[in-house]
Amino acid sequence: MALLESAGYACTRAAASLGMFDIIGISSKDVLLVQVKSNRQPPPHEMETLTNFKVPANCRKLVHIWVDYERMPRVKEL
Repeated sequence: MALLESAGYACTRAAASLGMFDIIGISSKDVLLVQVKSNRQPPPHEMETLTNFKVPANCRKLVHIWVDYERMPRVKEL
């Protein structure tokens, strides 16, 4: 969340499998839906669900993969 907040997004956390995305970030230009994983990407069935989820034109779906000892996440846009 700190990474997104430093980029100007107001963020809400919905982690621990309570929703499809872990973080929702809102700025004056767009909305981010972020799935966060540690050391691996989501399994195929989860990637399919995230990819097929319909969003408005100003909304982006991202997967942040935080790998041990790396300072920034590996980011995939869906």
